[in-house]
Amino acid sequence: MRGQVLGVDARTGDGIVAGDDGRRYSFKPEDWAARGEPAIGLQVDFETHENRALTLFPVPGSAPVATVAPAPSAAEPNDRNKFVAAVLAFLFGPLGIHRFYLGRTGTGIVMLVLSCTIVGLLATVPWGFVDMIRYLVMSEREFATRYPREEI
Repeated sequence: MRGQVLGVDARTGDGIVAGDDGRRYSFKPEDWAARGEPAIGLQVDFETHENRALTLFPVPGSAPVATVAPAPSAAEPNDRNKFVAAVLAFLFGPLGIHRFYLGRTGTGIVMLVLSCTIVGLLATVPWGFVDMIRYLVMSEREFATRYPREEI
């Protein structure tokens, strides 16, 4: 079957192929049977087994589609503000409120639970202070990249 590579995870090498039959198939790095690495938009020939693409080869003469994600800029709308996050970290740092504000609920819960004990406060007070300093020295672009706009 033929199809097109829709995406590849840079960390794991796992990917997704859209087959000509309209279905999507997943693949692992060991399924890539050619030299090099799969690229988004590359036309491939592959075998299928259930929802898995096996033995993927690039179609001769095909080239990947040049897809460059636009870098976030300071002008991009963001529903989070680094100064608000810094103030929250300063005032309520040990409770992790700033983490909830930034959408990091997992570490926010950890900080909230740790702050219930004296030993935990010894860890969360400096943690909140370091977070505050980090937010203040971080550029607007980096802040927007790390804490992107919430999609509803």
